Amino acid sequence: MELDAGTRLVYRQLLAEPGLTLPDLVSGSGLPEADVRRALDQLADLSLLGGDGASLTVAPPRVAIAQAVAAAETEILVRQQQLAELRATMETIAQEHESLLHRESVVRYTSSEAVRARLSELALGATRECVSVNPGRSHDAVEMEASRPLNAEALARGVGIRAVYQDASRTDPPTLGYARWLTEEGGEVRTAPSVPVLMILIDGEVALLPWNTAQPNQGAVEVRVPAVVETLVEYFELLWRGSDPLGTARHRDVAVEGSVAQALVRLAATGLTDEAAARRLDVSTRTVRRMMAEIMTELGAASRFQAGAEAARRGWLD
Repeated sequence: MELDAGTRLVYRQLLAEPGLTLPDLVSGSGLPEADVRRALDQLADLSLLGGDGASLTVAPPRVAIAQAVAAAETEILVRQQQLAELRATMETIAQEHESLLHRESVVRYTSSEAVRARLSELALGATRECVSVNPGRSHDAVEMEASRPLNAEALARGVGIRAVYQDASRTDPPTLGYARWLTEEGGEVRTAPSVPVLMILIDGEVALLPWNTAQPNQGAVEVRVPAVVETLVEYFELLWRGSDPLGTARHRDVAVEGSVAQALVRLAATGLTDEAAARRLDVSTRTVRRMMAEIMTELGAASRFQAGAEAARRGWLD
């Protein structure tokens, strides 16, 4: 705590002439009585003021600083003990909370705030690896920025991070910038032509999925059912093996469109409509129809069925 000018003046007076009274201090300092009283209160708060009430004394400067340091050290020790007790208590509560979640195979989080809080908790508790699948061309810049400290902290602890984005995201500057930052920090990023659903997997034990894939604002569901999580892990690994690392030729628009065209043939072969394929590839329906017409021309096909058969013959559907 810093002594103001008036308090310093009164302190020096009492050091020079121990035993001064309040009227003496007012007269000698030239300060109003209210200011002198305020200075004495400050000295008393710092345990520097002594005397019997009529005549006043103060502790010498070196004694005062020694007292202040001792008091501060005691306060720090008490605070450290309180924090240690709080940490132990919160760790016990956290373990109870995790135990409860483990008993609940499926837990729903109904708001974006609850999802973010739970995701932060899971990321901080990860010990091996966090992986994610991220559909769509563009992603929320605020959300990506908010995830940087969590990902940096996890990578610093030796937790692996792998992420699969859609090829189209290579043409979105904020998403591409974030992906490059993640790889520079030690994470791994790949892209695939078609990324159907958002999901996050923690340590191969917990999955976080959208409650409604068509309406992400309806929250998420946390799944711990072993068979379900293992299936999702296997799906991620298949998608990962078929994806291209960031930095490969798909940075070029032509190559991106070429990969989307092949994905379109695969989707068309499953019977998806143009509208459904457009949503899956995150392009417009008009783009899907144009590309499908070009593909049929290239394959010399008169129908989509014939195009699918010819594409399979050429190995496009492998």
